Amino acid sequence: MSEARREVATHCPYCALQCGTLLGRDGAGAAVRPDPGFPVNQGGLCQKGWTAPTLLTVPDRLRTPLVRGADGAFTPADWDGALDTVAERLRRIRQRYGPDAVAVFGGGGLTNEKAYLLGKFARLALGTSQIDYNGRFCMSSAAAAGTAAFGVDRGLPFPVADLGRADTVLLAGANPAETMPPLMRHLGRAELVVVDPRRTPTAERAALHLQPVPGTDLALALGLLHLAVVEGHRDPHYVRDRTTGFEAAWQYAMTWWPERVERVTGVPVEAQRTAVRMLADAARAYVLTGRGAEQHSKGTDTVAAFINLALALGLPGREGSGYGCLTGQGNGQGGRELGQKADQLPGYRLIADPAARRHIAEVWGVDAESLPGPGRSAYRLLDALGTPDGPRALLVFGSNPVVSAPRAAHIAQRLAALDLLVVADFVPSETVALADVVLPVTQWAEEDGTMTNLEGRVLRRRRLLDPPEGVRGDLDVLHGLAVRLGEPPERYPTAPREVFEELRRATRGGRADYCGISYERLDAGEELHWPCPAPGHPGTPRMFLDRFAHQDGRARFAAVDHRESADAVGDRYPLYGTTGRVLAHYQSGAQTRRVPELGAAAPQMYVEVHPDTAARAGLAEGELAAVSSARGRTVARVRLVATMRTDTVFLPFHYPGTGRANLITGDALDPRSEMPEFKVSAVRIEPHPGPA
Repeated sequence: MSEARREVATHCPYCALQCGTLLGRDGAGAAVRPDPGFPVNQGGLCQKGWTAPTLLTVPDRLRTPLVRGADGAFTPADWDGALDTVAERLRRIRQRYGPDAVAVFGGGGLTNEKAYLLGKFARLALGTSQIDYNGRFCMSSAAAAGTAAFGVDRGLPFPVADLGRADTVLLAGANPAETMPPLMRHLGRAELVVVDPRRTPTAERAALHLQPVPGTDLALALGLLHLAVVEGHRDPHYVRDRTTGFEAAWQYAMTWWPERVERVTGVPVEAQRTAVRMLADAARAYVLTGRGAEQHSKGTDTVAAFINLALALGLPGREGSGYGCLTGQGNGQGGRELGQKADQLPGYRLIADPAARRHIAEVWGVDAESLPGPGRSAYRLLDALGTPDGPRALLVFGSNPVVSAPRAAHIAQRLAALDLLVVADFVPSETVALADVVLPVTQWAEEDGTMTNLEGRVLRRRRLLDPPEGVRGDLDVLHGLAVRLGEPPERYPTAPREVFEELRRATRGGRADYCGISYERLDAGEELHWPCPAPGHPGTPRMFLDRFAHQDGRARFAAVDHRESADAVGDRYPLYGTTGRVLAHYQSGAQTRRVPELGAAAPQMYVEVHPDTAARAGLAEGELAAVSSARGRTVARVRLVATMRTDTVFLPFHYPGTGRANLITGDALDPRSEMPEFKVSAVRIEPHPGPA
């Protein structure tokens, strides 16, 4: 590598902030430092970002394909042999059961190029409708609510840096002080209103913390809208000129007077009033939602209710104010708009739309009638694996559903029931352990591509290092399989730049239009947010300033009402169990648990419990507890936290084995987004009877 490439400007491999970094050579590995010129992280990195280069050299890095033999053991294989094996077994399964007997499960951390080619590969090379991705577990409720309200879904329809000038920011179900710490650099000026059942590190910094009963955020949002209207804070001109549907939404909100809201949520009336006044009195105010509001069987309606509040106050589409969703995964935004979702084609086009199908078919050079229709969403797809009517084979790219999916023990059983499980990964995750074929693929510092962060900014991921011998890129894997399945080689480029050029054509005219974005413009330092519909277009950092994306230019209020969570607490399971992330770890923990510094910071599964709740259960600090629901049981070490609600316990979801939080979560899904209800499970807690 030339001296000029001893350091590259790239981005952190973790969350959707995509913090700017400068990655340099350090012996056989790499060292990272923050890019002081990137506005999102402003020279900061979190603990995960600083330690990210450690991932490149973890001792158990996968370096050769593995094929499970008749004895059940993995045997190293060469690439041709492994791909031949996969292709032949896929052919047999498709011939016997049909194309939908093969499924694909993608990830919100894949580059735009990978996400795009993965969707194309599924629908053309495999001919299957059965493709979805783990972003369905993260941002789908906000995506559904945002699309309904504004006509398009972009996590933040304004630059992150705009938050730095805010007077008040309401954070509903978001804990960025732990999940994306550099974002807090933009929230130092604002007074924060934090809605969260836990007293999180973010809530500790808040001017006002609203601590509702888990699963009652929707009732709280309706109550806040009620107060905004009856106490004269509604912006009547904005509502009249820029929105529709207020009266229908008000018919529900008018029944949520403050005292009723307090009875349901536990949030005091005066705290409700204070929150609304803080937003209404601010010259620049934002409402932001996160997973805590979304991961419910009513998550779409909950987000819609917070959007209703923002619309009533006249915030969205006004410079210096607005609504946004804090997208979680590294490419959660790009991953959901480029074709790996069950119901979508590239450009955020609906796969059931005939015009969308014609456009994509023309770009791909196929007949529109040959494209499959919508498939199963993520949980339904995983739940159907190995069943008589479900897929018999699954290809997994960039995900670890054995840990991350709800009803995790059940999903592990479904994976084990497959005729063929193929996993492309770079470490032996818990899902890799169940695979029939394992394909070792490159990491972030070993590949080029693009990512789209939470503000719709398209970013360049730049390669610094050559991958280890025996490791290939995901694009190479898709190409190799597609050719073996009879596809023309030129249909599946292996160069990221070539894939992006096709991606530009595929998204032209779509809701998420990348047509005007190019590697050349990005490499020249241009800051480009989609939509960017033409080569000379400057991009759109701030959306909706003149009109919303609906045909009439107006935003839509949503007529929504509160309903109970799917899991009801009772005598057998008297507590609310809720899950989430912690500072040291990320997603299923397959990466961060391998970093010694991060593992030392949060080494094992734990459960946060109020001291009174623990005492009633016969538990003390540091003891092992069994946390059980109707689905299963997880084992965790007790942490006594005096700020916890006495009716609630909290479990991080990053740990494997018997410490999986998702052993207790259920399969109730939001009817619109198909988001599982991770945030509310009826549980009980008791001493763990067995060994650690």
